[in-house]
Amino acid sequence: MVKKKRIRLIAEMARKVRAYRELKSRPRDSERYALDYDTMKRPYSGKTLPVLAWDDVRKESRLFSLLAGMRLFGVGRIFTRKSWLEEHTEPSYWQITKVKVDYTAENMDHGKAWGILTSKGKQEDKVREVDKAMYHDWRLVPKHEEQKFREFQPLPEPPVRYVTYPPLLRAILLAQRQSGRGGTAGPPEPMLPLKRDVKLNKDYFRRQEQERKEEQGTPV
Repeated sequence: MVKKKRIRLIAEMARKVRAYRELKSRPRDSERYALDYDTMKRPYSGKTLPVLAWDDVRKESRLFSLLAGMRLFGVGRIFTRKSWLEEHTEPSYWQITKVKVDYTAENMDHGKAWGILTSKGKQEDKVREVDKAMYHDWRLVPKHEEQKFREFQPLPEPPVRYVTYPPLLRAILLAQRQSGRGGTAGPPEPMLPLKRDVKLNKDYFRRQEQERKEEQGTPV
């Protein structure tokens, strides 16, 4: 008979108290990501922001700086980032579905947000937490442009025409190419075509056999 595990109530309560105190002693986001705009340093960690980010820090806004001044903290609205607008022609944005504000922050400009990400015109299925919310490059999409963002149809992906060889066959081909027995020089990485331009009929195999005999030569 299996002996039941004895529950030590006092020890279990002490463990919960320690976990609660550890949770309360952790620095809040408003403390971790606080920034001195004169020296561009974070007082909590003492780290200085990269010089390339100073211009955006002075001109752009963080996500919660925008959410704090909006009705319902921006739930249902669309937000994008400056870096996405500069790097991609396809729209990339977050649609906010839930916001948990840190009410202890001075301007309530810290917290956590959740939403649906659309990256390069492709929308994800699940709601997840918005990452990099403390970056200074967030922008609110005006309402008259939201429909343009949503109606974008991404171009279909081109079909896959080549795949890599299996590891052993790839190693054989690379060894033959290095030893000079691989024929004409090809691309650095051997690729296997998924579509053949020839028909695998009797004439094809007959020509292959004839070429093989010509390479071997006539036996003496």
